Amino acid sequence: MFDLKVDAGLKRHNGKHKLFVFGDSYVDTGNWPKSMSTSWKEPYGLTYPGSPSGRFSDGLVLTDFIASFLGIRSPLPYTKKGSDRKSSVKAGVNFAYGGTGVFNTFVNQPNMTTQINYFQQLIIQEEEVYTKEEMSSSIALVSVAGNDYATFLTKNGNNMKDLGDLTKSIISQLELNLRRIHGLGVSKVGITAMEPIGCLPRMTAVSSYENCSDSATSLSRFHNEILQQTIEKLNNQTGKPVFVILDLYSAFMSALNIQQSHPGNSSNFENPLKPCCMGTSSEYSCGDKRGTTKKYVVCRNPQLSFFWDIIHPSQQGWFAVFSALKPSLRSLL
Repeated sequence: MFDLKVDAGLKRHNGKHKLFVFGDSYVDTGNWPKSMSTSWKEPYGLTYPGSPSGRFSDGLVLTDFIASFLGIRSPLPYTKKGSDRKSSVKAGVNFAYGGTGVFNTFVNQPNMTTQINYFQQLIIQEEEVYTKEEMSSSIALVSVAGNDYATFLTKNGNNMKDLGDLTKSIISQLELNLRRIHGLGVSKVGITAMEPIGCLPRMTAVSSYENCSDSATSLSRFHNEILQQTIEKLNNQTGKPVFVILDLYSAFMSALNIQQSHPGNSSNFENPLKPCCMGTSSEYSCGDKRGTTKKYVVCRNPQLSFFWDIIHPSQQGWFAVFSALKPSLRSLL
């Protein structure tokens, strides 16, 4: 089991690496305005820090584990950087906003292009903050968990027909984004492969959280195939392995212990596809209230759940994913 004090090592900054984070709720550590997001409502943050912190989980998320792996504090959310900017952004900055995508989604928050614009402004305005030498050991974490697909399917009544074209345009824009981040001086860029979206509880609820939806998961596989080709091309053009895929697909599958060939699991999690926190009926979600009445239930022990809510892993789930990602994280160093 993950022990916060021992394993997270929420370390003081040792000056060696900077971490810049872009993307969505899998890596957001608190950029949303407090009045507007469930990530700032109870029971989010239940495990760590004990109250809502703006993370879409009961505790730590992928960013926190990767920062710990790099020996630095989790970088401050962009919206929280203080007036003493120099010290507050020394470990890097987190520009990610939950619910956003490569393109615009249903949430009125900055998409990835705008997040990179904020980064560019910071680099230009704060020239004294990051020296060239410091940027030469900097790392970017880029998360694309599928909000562009969710937006498209909601708009098009779950019509899967043009998804192949959508994938190509998402990856094409993502390629421009990755080139731009590297062009701004970041030396290594870790980009997430898409998780098996058919295994998210919002997809497995129809099977009483017993089975992943293979048709939905095949979209993840196609996305990841095109991503792989693009990253190989980028690294060939750069002449060195600047861009590293963090294979969330395999990491989720191994943590959930789902073998493609035979169902059934011997996962460390009680019912790996069932979320810990869920609405009391289909019209409610984790964190919802009507007046003062809670319209959600929370499992007894979040440590035994891979998923916290219908989309996001729990802290323990993220620790399992992080553990599976360690080999590829080493190539970011």
